[in-house]
Amino acid sequence: MEEKRAIVERDAALWAIRLFVGREPRDQAELEFHRGHADLESLRRAFALTGEFRSFFDNLVGPMDYRMPLFLMAPPSSSRIDWRFSPPTLAAPVSQLCTEAQMHEPAFAEICAQLGLPASMHRKTWEFVWVVAVMRAAGLMRPGIKALGFGVGGEPIPALLAAHGVDVLATDAPLEVVAGAGWDTTGQHATGLDPLRRPHIVDDSALAERVAFRPVDMNTIPEDLRGFDMCWSSCAFEHLGSIEHGLRFVEASLETLRPGGLAIHTTEFNLGSNEATIELRDLSIFRKRDIERLLDRLLVAGHRVWPLNLYPGTGPIDAHIDLPPYSTPHLKLRVGSEVTTSIGIVVEKG
Repeated sequence: MEEKRAIVERDAALWAIRLFVGREPRDQAELEFHRGHADLESLRRAFALTGEFRSFFDNLVGPMDYRMPLFLMAPPSSSRIDWRFSPPTLAAPVSQLCTEAQMHEPAFAEICAQLGLPASMHRKTWEFVWVVAVMRAAGLMRPGIKALGFGVGGEPIPALLAAHGVDVLATDAPLEVVAGAGWDTTGQHATGLDPLRRPHIVDDSALAERVAFRPVDMNTIPEDLRGFDMCWSSCAFEHLGSIEHGLRFVEASLETLRPGGLAIHTTEFNLGSNEATIELRDLSIFRKRDIERLLDRLLVAGHRVWPLNLYPGTGPIDAHIDLPPYSTPHLKLRVGSEVTTSIGIVVEKG
């Protein structure tokens, strides 16, 4: 048998053992094993999965069980905002957080099956399900409805809407906007209808008849996109450059709707702090204060906001904080020093 060729340099494997698990190699065999990884990225991921590294990381960042801060229970600073603090449901969705209990509802498994997704304990799955739950609750999944999707990537919602007779304009960022950000090289970006094909949901001919695609920069929505019954985005507007860019997008998305139309959006929500957060060019994590500021601006402008419910859940999986490299359950996760989850916001155009 041909001897396995070492791909990683010996010094790289040696320093990886020292850096990630804090010791010298146990023997030559351990060193040679790690030299067999396909590349340095594979080497890094392998060490990140070890019990030794996770133990070190746990001690570094503190306990990994989530503890709800008091600020989540406080009423909004603006009396204009309708709010509640009770377990949110998919049966009667509002503007709410992702929680474990929603994933035990019959609607979760039902909508997952319609979307062709496994009913996994993952916040991204919840986002798609919650968006569809809102559309169903509003009676918008029927022929004659016009829908506009932002940052659709390869998500299954356009196909499901087409299967229900909805006319869809699916959009994603132009290539020049996402170049270098990784979206165009990891299967998370669309440039046409092909990533939206779901033959098990709707046949290709019906998809082509009811779904059109157009590149759209979410920071500069074209003025000819008007008159839609609803628009949606799933964890997209946190990537627009800053917190304010994200808030402006939600406001601008309402301009695409007819009066009474619904804007349905999900994004990242900071569960641990109402002060510190992450705000980078490629990722912003919105705090309670940011969401309240947005909703109050929308209310002042004459729009109607579905009630805000920031109840974070009390189930065992609600207490779990996922760490890199992420796996399931994945409802709450640590990003840098922050703990985040997904929030959904619904606004009716006034």
